[in-house]
Amino acid sequence: MIELRHLRYFEVVALELNFSRAAERLHLAQPPLSRQIRQLEEELGAVLLDRTSRPLRLTPAGRFFLEQTQQLLARVREVTDATRRIAQGQRAWFGIGFVPSTLYGVMPEVIRRFRAANPDVEVGLFELTSLQQAEALKAGRIDVGLGRLPLDDAALGAETVLLEPMVAALRTGHALLRRSRLSLAAVAREPLVLYPARPRPSFADQVLQVFRDRGFSPTVAIEANELQTAIGLVAAGLGAALVPQSVQRLHRDDVDYRPLVETDVTTPVIMNFRSGDESPLLAQFRGLVMRSR
Repeated sequence: MIELRHLRYFEVVALELNFSRAAERLHLAQPPLSRQIRQLEEELGAVLLDRTSRPLRLTPAGRFFLEQTQQLLARVREVTDATRRIAQGQRAWFGIGFVPSTLYGVMPEVIRRFRAANPDVEVGLFELTSLQQAEALKAGRIDVGLGRLPLDDAALGAETVLLEPMVAALRTGHALLRRSRLSLAAVAREPLVLYPARPRPSFADQVLQVFRDRGFSPTVAIEANELQTAIGLVAAGLGAALVPQSVQRLHRDDVDYRPLVETDVTTPVIMNFRSGDESPLLAQFRGLVMRSR
């Protein structure tokens, strides 16, 4: 079983690329440290360090595991610090999960106003997909989530904040931009840039369903994990994308947007929270969101 100490030990060894120096930093003898790293590799079923090279080198699996380890340990340190402050009575805590596209609408102002009204509250912000938000809510890691995917879960409550029109994103200079509005049929003839690639279901499936409902089968040219990556791929000429209307606030000189002829093509912004949660902070945040529509 992988434990936090394995991650901490591996991080130091991977950064030092020397067992002796790593052992000194960790205040351990070198043989026990080497055994801990071997145990970690056995648990993972992967070799993380190339011990035949001098100095040591990370294997491809080791480089990937180091990146993930650093992210996990940074999150652990963040949670530890926040928990300590809360336990000492310094601050209350309120966690907000969000999908990136919601930050192009009213959410930044809502968060600003919430923080201004609650200066003694530790506000945690977490970029999570809708499905990740559901798990984080049930685990108590966040108190509210702003996503795009309806969640069928009795443990969660939901409010639809708004139905946001979708628009087509195209590289600047594209021939379709001569039109003031684009039909889905026209967009479907273009290679499609889709996001997020994973996890699924997600906004990507909403986009595909929009086309399927009208009998179109666009060719997916490429799938990106992040919204900004998808827009960059549009700028590079790899295809067109359907995105929420508020994404137009992401100004780029090499991408233009057009509304759709089909004005009923929308994507929801959905606020999710734990069923039965009567926290005053949650009630305040929900009120700010609903009044901002």
